[in-house]
Amino acid sequence: MSASLRQIIADEIRDRGPIPFSRYMELCLYHPQLGYYSRAEEKFGKTGDFYTASDVHAVFGRLLCRQFEEMWRAMGRPKPFDIVELGPGRGLFANDVLAWAEKTFSDFFNAIRYTLVESSPGLRTRLEDLFRERIERGQVRLLSELPAGESFENAIVFANEFFDAMPVEVLTPQGRLMIALADEGSATGTEDHKRFAESFAPPTAEILEFADRYAVHPGEHERVEAVPAYRDWMQRILVSIQRGFAVIVDYGYTRAELLAGRHRGTVTAFRRHTVCNSPYEAPGEQDITAHVNFTALMEIGREAGLDTRPPLTQSQFLLGIGEHNQFADAFADCRLPQEHAKVALQLKHLVTPAGMGESFQVLVMSRGVDSVAIKGLSGLSFSR
Repeated sequence: MSASLRQIIADEIRDRGPIPFSRYMELCLYHPQLGYYSRAEEKFGKTGDFYTASDVHAVFGRLLCRQFEEMWRAMGRPKPFDIVELGPGRGLFANDVLAWAEKTFSDFFNAIRYTLVESSPGLRTRLEDLFRERIERGQVRLLSELPAGESFENAIVFANEFFDAMPVEVLTPQGRLMIALADEGSATGTEDHKRFAESFAPPTAEILEFADRYAVHPGEHERVEAVPAYRDWMQRILVSIQRGFAVIVDYGYTRAELLAGRHRGTVTAFRRHTVCNSPYEAPGEQDITAHVNFTALMEIGREAGLDTRPPLTQSQFLLGIGEHNQFADAFADCRLPQEHAKVALQLKHLVTPAGMGESFQVLVMSRGVDSVAIKGLSGLSFSR
């Protein structure tokens, strides 16, 4: 009988000693066969474990398509023009962007080459089915990772709810959080009795530097996340873009909010839209996330060579894009009053504080794009 993920993690701890929480999270989410994102079970929408903005309504993709088209024009309408999406999941966002561009912005649509970067083999299979015709025409390309050494001459790199699934280090007053084995099991040695226990080790210099520069050190009974992997991904994004934009959308916080005592200890496990009691309950069967440190992303991006500006709330960003035409993109397909009312509620969920509007942040970074043209982007109008 093949080993469970719990057994695989337990074996690694037995062989190597306690492992960092980041390694535990990495195995839970990304083990090639048994990780959460590798499993065949539905993860998105009503039947899954969580919603993304694209699950709410196609208007999210339509509004971003409108913003991408503005960015394309700000860069002088280059052809070809690459959109590179990190962690596209089921492909709803990409499908909405391409469909709306084809319907509304024909010149932009004809310039687009869309690259989907998805590490999950199961999700790549679904993406192949969804975009089969576009892949055959050469408009869509599907990759398991950003290609090393390849850069896009004119591009947008887009990441929606990508960085929140990045394995994090957890810093506590006792030190770096490690995962050990609490119990080797009963006499039968069944895996059901193998429990994980928390232990602590001195934090590395890299973790301490992250806390010093972008986060805070935990107070008594507090935990704070550090994500040194941000630096690697910012460098990958920089290398990928010769000229263009990076647009990052996620739920998260700034260092100022950490200093105010908020967003400390944000590691959370989800299953069927419910917060689980512990990230150690069901390895590989529940999502594990942490809020994104936008100050770290912004500063690391700047250090890597990207032009950055402070993040906006998703509400500010979407309202800026939709303001000039009263969100006509959202209601374009409505024929009946009840359809209009339903879409209005979905749009409200995307932009209001009671929904996703204030908890999600949008970070726009650029490289080699005229600063005056950037200031004219509608999505940034509320930052002016």
